[in-house]
Amino acid sequence: MKNTFRLVRKLSAGLLLASLLLLLFAGGFYGIKGYQMYRDAVNEKSLAERVEDVRGMEGFTPYSELPRFYIQATISVEDRRFWGHRGLDFIAIGRAAKRDLRAGAFEEGGSTITQQLAKNMLFTKEKKMERKAAEVFAVAALESEYTKEEIFELYVNMADFGGGYHGIRQAAKGYFEKEPSGLSDAESVLLAGVPNAPSAYSPDKNMKQAVRRAGQVLKSMVRDKVITQEEAKELAGQIR
Repeated sequence: MKNTFRLVRKLSAGLLLASLLLLLFAGGFYGIKGYQMYRDAVNEKSLAERVEDVRGMEGFTPYSELPRFYIQATISVEDRRFWGHRGLDFIAIGRAAKRDLRAGAFEEGGSTITQQLAKNMLFTKEKKMERKAAEVFAVAALESEYTKEEIFELYVNMADFGGGYHGIRQAAKGYFEKEPSGLSDAESVLLAGVPNAPSAYSPDKNMKQAVRRAGQVLKSMVRDKVITQEEAKELAGQIR
C-alpha cells in the first residue's frame, strides 16, 4: 500500500512539473510571436503616427469636451479599474479565464480600455493567442507614453457604435443630432453600452437590446457608487 501511495505521489509530482513546463513553453512561444506581431505593426507605422492619425480624424473629440457622466458610465461598464491599473486588469483576466475554462473555448474577455485601444489601433480582431500577447507590448507602450485621459479619448474616438458610426462624435450626431458635449445623462448611458457589441446593441437596429444593455451600464454605475439606485431607476425611465 505504501509503495502504491509513493507511486501516486511521484506521478502527481511528475504531472504537475510537466504541466508547469508546458505552461512556461507556451508562454514563451506566444510571447515571442506576440512581440514579433507588435514589432511588425509599429514598423509598418509607429505608435505615435497612429495616434496622430486618430487625432487628425474629422470630428475628433478631445477628453475635455466629453461629458463627465459619459466618461463615468463608460469606465464603469467597460473597465472599472481603469484609473488604477497600468493597462492590464489581472482580476478581470482571471475571471475571464475561468469563463473560458467553463466554456471550453477562448473568448474575448477581461480586456481593459487600453487593450481595446491597442487592438483597434494596431491589430485585427481575430481571436488568436499571439494577438493577445502582442496587445501586452502595445499596452505597455501606450501606458508609458500617454496619459489615461489621452488613452480614453483615443479609445472613444475609434470605438464602433453601430449604425455605421465610428467615434463618439459620429454616434452623438447620428443617434441624437447633438455634439458629444450636449449629451444628456440618459443618452450618455445608452452610448456607453454600445461598443461592447455594436451589432447587438445599436439603437437603430435593436432598441430593446440597447435598453437592456443600458440597464447593465446603470447597474455597474450603482455598484461603483457613481449613482444611487434611485437615480438609476430615474434614468432607466428616460431610456426608451
